[in-house]
Amino acid sequence: MIKVKRVYEPEEPDDGKRYLVERLWPRGMKREALHIYEWLKELAPSPELRRWFGHDPSKWSEFQQRYRAELARADASLLQELVKEARQGNVTLLYSARDTEHNNALVLKSFLEEQL
Repeated sequence: MIKVKRVYEPEEPDDGKRYLVERLWPRGMKREALHIYEWLKELAPSPELRRWFGHDPSKWSEFQQRYRAELARADASLLQELVKEARQGNVTLLYSARDTEHNNALVLKSFLEEQL
């Protein structure tokens, strides 16, 4: 199962392996506090796409399309690792955006679930 969670939410026993899926390190967070298995910044939206989107809900649909196109060109081994881990147990994708309804982790989750 794949879960999505803000980095500022506490770790829970059923989180499984926790992956940070942001290009930038979250403000005010120490690595030890996140309890992450791995930081997959390579799977985060490009800086250009992130700046263009700016968490503007009116751009959400277009952002999803553009980000999915980036994911289709991403390192397949990283994506396959996440799919494999999700088949074996829980995986939590951590994001730092305040917007819980329009963020890259939701798009990545959907993209990965299509491969499960």
